[in-house]
Amino acid sequence: ALIFLPVALVLAFAAWLISGDLIRSLAVLVAATPCPLILAAPVAFIAGVAQAARRGILVKGGGPLEALARAHTVLFDKTGTLTVGGARLLSIEVAPGENADEVLMLGASLEQASHHVVARAIVEAGAKRALQLRVPEQVRESMGSGLQGVIDGRRVAAGSRDMIFPGGHVSEWASRAIRRASWRSALTVFIAVEGRPIGALLLADELRADTPRAIRMMREAGVARMVMVTGDRAAAAQAIGAALDLDAVLADRVPSDKVDAVRSEQRLHTTIMVGDGINDAPALASADVGIALGARGASASSEAADVVILADRLDRVGEAIVIARRA
Repeated sequence: ALIFLPVALVLAFAAWLISGDLIRSLAVLVAATPCPLILAAPVAFIAGVAQAARRGILVKGGGPLEALARAHTVLFDKTGTLTVGGARLLSIEVAPGENADEVLMLGASLEQASHHVVARAIVEAGAKRALQLRVPEQVRESMGSGLQGVIDGRRVAAGSRDMIFPGGHVSEWASRAIRRASWRSALTVFIAVEGRPIGALLLADELRADTPRAIRMMREAGVARMVMVTGDRAAAAQAIGAALDLDAVLADRVPSDKVDAVRSEQRLHTTIMVGDGINDAPALASADVGIALGARGASASSEAADVVILADRLDRVGEAIVIARRA
């Protein structure tokens, strides 16, 4: 390649003088000396992956790096991704005749089996009250809905309104809990024993400290469209979306709906999905690039993703896009 390089440069210069077209002269240069080009492309990819790794961003190969550089649309999960995710327990709503500590004890005992950030907040709330948590058995997690298991021989469930009230009929105390949660933009986790709802846990959710900066970085990096897709209620989701000036908010979505949202955006542009929970894994796998917040997210999401953010920082997503475009 070094022997033929001077000749190639002369030919390229001659092509430029004759045609006046710089692109044509570059085409002559590449055709005459392909070896430097063949060597340069892998070096650029390796440099990009290495730079990302130094920032706590694990990129699984050159393909995801190239797709990141073309990103037009980014879809975000809400809880645990844009927000802290159930950072603190606001209140415990109980059915008539039930005990608040019993409701929290059963909920926290069951949530020990989940890695979700909301589950962690419930367990921490139980520990702060010095409750004696039990070890759950036969636990089954329904993505986007909640958990079921056996505690002290009783079948216990903790999850969404649709999971605990499958028939759609909600008792008076539960309606009050839902209204209070709406007023405070809170998450609601209902608790049931042997199919009988006994209480609800209301948890505050708030933006991550670095979320506004992360959104701004992605805008500056060239991302044209940002969408939040979440299983939470529309009211709470719209409030977060308005605060961040997102382009669209898709609320009350189950995991399969998140996959549909990703595929709908993919038909138009290269699409990134960012999430952290087990219910985000199918959408992460479907996107052109799935990015998992792996520092405290579910292992299933990290395995399904093309890029894993090892630091607990959302702004690393913007940095990943900048690094990919430079590479």
